[in-house]
Amino acid sequence: MEAQEYIESGILELYVYGLLTEKENLEIAELAKNNKDVDQEIIAIEKAIVALSSSFAPFHSVENFEKIKARLELKHGKVVELKPTSNWTQYVGWAAAVLLLLGFGYQTLELTKTKQAISTVGSEKNKIQREYAFLDQQNKQTEKNLSIVRDIKNTGVTLGGQAVSPTSFAKVYWNKQTKTTYIDAAGLPTPPKGMVYQVWSLKLSPVLTPTSIGLLDNFEGNSQKIFAVSQTDSAEAFGITLEPAGGSPTPTMEQLYTLGKV
Repeated sequence: MEAQEYIESGILELYVYGLLTEKENLEIAELAKNNKDVDQEIIAIEKAIVALSSSFAPFHSVENFEKIKARLELKHGKVVELKPTSNWTQYVGWAAAVLLLLGFGYQTLELTKTKQAISTVGSEKNKIQREYAFLDQQNKQTEKNLSIVRDIKNTGVTLGGQAVSPTSFAKVYWNKQTKTTYIDAAGLPTPPKGMVYQVWSLKLSPVLTPTSIGLLDNFEGNSQKIFAVSQTDSAEAFGITLEPAGGSPTPTMEQLYTLGKV
């Protein structure tokens, strides 16, 4: 192989990096000893590596850097500047490629972090929106309940606890003009599974006549325990009994929880 072929083949770069076999190293060393162009090319490669090592130290070991630098200073004195060679753009291209890869990796990492942050923010936003919707619904229900309690047209009827549950109590809000009726059941215990509270409007004379005006369904799901029941035309009293799920055609008097006269 001619000297110029060695220079253009890239084998001299491998020689400088110490990647050749012992036989190949001896061959290149002998050639450099006898061929000034080859020797100068090797020196140019070593200078380029020293310069690149100074700028991009993370990509070259300290050991290689010091070896090459010591060799150059031993041969030529302190390394100050580089002599341009035909292969300089090749080394700059290597460095640029490495930097590009590192930059791409960094951007990919940052993009991943950004996507994760956006996803987290989106999840938090959805959670906040759900909580806001729930609170807004609760607030509207509270305002409605307050309007029921504060409406001076509503007749309030207090229902006291009876023998089966002396501590129970409830309140009826009845508008005699519109006939709308609401039950505040906050004083009733949670009904057993398979049971439901049933509300009755009562006529006391000439005989006791009960009329069912509704069930207090979804008792546990109603946090404020105010229930709308059927319109009531007339009533002399109201009572609440505990009945099997679905209600009963007549009240079970042994399970009369609350009772109150209008």
